[in-house]
Amino acid sequence: MTNNDIIRRIRYTFDYSDSKMMEIFGNAGFQVTRAELSDWLKKDDDPDHKTLYDNQLAVFLNGLINYKRGKKDGAEHKPEKKLNNNIIFRKLKIALNLRDDEILEILKLAGKQISKHELSAFFRKPGQSQYRPCKDQILRNFLQGMQLKYRDNKNQTTNESGN
Repeated sequence: MTNNDIIRRIRYTFDYSDSKMMEIFGNAGFQVTRAELSDWLKKDDDPDHKTLYDNQLAVFLNGLINYKRGKKDGAEHKPEKKLNNNIIFRKLKIALNLRDDEILEILKLAGKQISKHELSAFFRKPGQSQYRPCKDQILRNFLQGMQLKYRDNKNQTTNESGN
């Protein structure tokens, strides 16, 4: 998965406007213009598409954590220069304040079932023997499950109350 795809999915899941996305970047101390954001959100085959680099996605995810959970006292967390799926998954877990059983439910919504032990291996330090790299399929299923839980439920609630 590309960083651009990840940020597009997060934006769609939570129905964030350009202004909200810019605010989230700002929550991590990084100002982006509407034009930069627009270029990152364009489809990969669009001639104006620009690549979202790892450190930029890390800033966005740090901003999402600050937006969803509030800023911590002390120095701002430095964004990683290099991301992998494990780090992205961990940052989303923190931002959404999810417990392991909630993550397993979200994965189940997307049709992916894994054990609690498999899940905990993704959140271990890379040097530990139980550490496992998170493959694109797991992250993709997690993002799909997030969409089903957070966006589709919101739409169902809106539709039900409107009837």
